[in-house]
Amino acid sequence: MNRIRAALIWGSVLAATTVALYFARVDLDKAHVALVLLLVVLGASAAGGRALGLVVAATSFVLFDLLFLAPYGTLVVANPLDWLVLVAFLVTSVVAAQLLVRAQEQTERARLHEADKLKDALIASVSHDLRTPLTTIKALAHDLSALGDERAQMIEVEADRLNRFVRDLLDLSRLSAGALPLQIELNAVDELIGGALQAVEGTPVAARIAVEFPEDGTLLVGRFDLTYAIRVLVNLIENAEKYSPSESVVTVRARRDGPRLLISVADRGPGVAAAETERVFTPFYRTPDAPSDAGSAGLGLSIARRLADAQGGALGYAAREGGGSVFTLQLPAADLDEALADAAMFTNH
Repeated sequence: MNRIRAALIWGSVLAATTVALYFARVDLDKAHVALVLLLVVLGASAAGGRALGLVVAATSFVLFDLLFLAPYGTLVVANPLDWLVLVAFLVTSVVAAQLLVRAQEQTERARLHEADKLKDALIASVSHDLRTPLTTIKALAHDLSALGDERAQMIEVEADRLNRFVRDLLDLSRLSAGALPLQIELNAVDELIGGALQAVEGTPVAARIAVEFPEDGTLLVGRFDLTYAIRVLVNLIENAEKYSPSESVVTVRARRDGPRLLISVADRGPGVAAAETERVFTPFYRTPDAPSDAGSAGLGLSIARRLADAQGGALGYAAREGGGSVFTLQLPAADLDEALADAAMFTNH
């Protein structure tokens, strides 16, 4: 609607300007007409964007030729030098419109970038300040539990949930600032999956996880930060737990594809609509059909993808055949000989 309004307004401005110039054309030089019409083109570009600016520039070019260059009332140009005026006007109008729109876009990007920096700084500050009172609340709940207060356990559970949320906020701000310390080194995939399974031990999903390694028994190794790779995998498993039926199996599958390790987590949940497959990785986003009691702030997948990217990997989504979702973590692979050589060097030292 705003673009339509801008087009109507600047169409009217061009018409009114052309009429005024037409009645005064005997007293005007061609340069005066060109400058006035150029101002209209710039105004239209500023108000309506690149498309409107180009349309007004093209229309002004035709009106310039038709009404202000002899012979009047035709598109014929009698004086060859007038072609220079026309072409110069058109080129100047188009270039000026493009430069103006580009400057506006750069200004907007800079403004958004500054807003993102302020947001990240605020998140980091608030998250840091929340950790101390949460620790105090949990300690008090523990003391109340020792006195036999049954509500203490619920307080501890909620404090732990808030603590995880605060941790996620802090990690998100550090990842955005590129300040999260990573220790990239050779690690085995079975250690990665074992660490993730240990982290979710005791949760409902732990009993229904099926792990699949290469059938030939190949030991998969790669170069990644073990702690944060485990964090990614845990986030994917927890996401599968939230959105898949309680009786369904969550499959964790590991394999190698050329220079990449592929660790996927497949569930039998509702899946993700085609229009949402990238949006699910944005912070605080939850799909429209997400259950209200999912207990999620919408940070798990966003943090998982950023952690994967920070390690030279990637995290993507694909629909699962037969229904459900498959989230696949890609990490840089390494050869077993390289791992053995590094182990021998460490032993010798």
